[in-house]
Amino acid sequence: MSATAENDAARAGTIEIGGDLTVNRLGFGAMRITGSGIWGDPPDGDAARAVLRRAVELGVNFIDTADAYGPDVSETLIAEALHPYPDDLVIATKGGLTRAGPNQWDADGRPEHLRRACEGSLARLKIDQIPLYQFHRPDPKVPIEESVGAILALKDEGKIRHIGVCNVTETELHRAQRLTPIVSVQNRYNVSDRTSESMVDLCEQERLAFLPWAPILDIENDGVAARIAKAHQCTPRQVVLAWLLARSPSILPIPGTGTVGHLEENVGAAAVELDGGEIEALSDAGR
Repeated sequence: MSATAENDAARAGTIEIGGDLTVNRLGFGAMRITGSGIWGDPPDGDAARAVLRRAVELGVNFIDTADAYGPDVSETLIAEALHPYPDDLVIATKGGLTRAGPNQWDADGRPEHLRRACEGSLARLKIDQIPLYQFHRPDPKVPIEESVGAILALKDEGKIRHIGVCNVTETELHRAQRLTPIVSVQNRYNVSDRTSESMVDLCEQERLAFLPWAPILDIENDGVAARIAKAHQCTPRQVVLAWLLARSPSILPIPGTGTVGHLEENVGAAAVELDGGEIEALSDAGR
């Protein structure tokens, strides 16, 4: 049994991004609507578009994607499924990686690459301005100031509304903030991976949105999540998403999937209310 998706994403409450974008605090990550290895088209394009449409039906109004997903495939599917977009839908995308094949991800933070990436995203998504554009990963060959500076130039041209960063240290975040306001951070974070624990706290202090990627990873053998799930008559996936929602008001989970069934299960997590002891048990288990 699981908490039903009819208790939709709005049950998670809302979060404000950049001072002027308000979204339900349970989003959708559009990486896994592509092919195997996040490469090429999905096995069933109609099924992928159905997932996107169902997400919006369930109250999801924040979708996270990237030009590197496919590459280009995820953004194209989003436009095919949802354009013209609902007025309240916020699409966040990213640039700064290149792809040579399945499961291969290489950083490219050169200003010329980021400009091409952003303009390509605008065309594929069929929009004039990207609500949230995120630098996908710092490039060790390019100072982060040059990369973020290029994104700032695109913002000054009106092609980007807000800027976020991904896969950064606190030092890298502060270097980016010296150039321009940063409204979000997207790092890996889940019950079993707390590497970005202090970053979550920093985002809460500075009122930045924190988007945890891989939010449901490594729960197959999590006995604590399984025990709590049984008590709530829900699934371990829903428990770990509920834990993220409880961990900090700055967290905006973006679980991704290529199936409607898993999507509905994920959105159902918004209805799961953990008590203090359960939150503490999950927190302790992950340390």
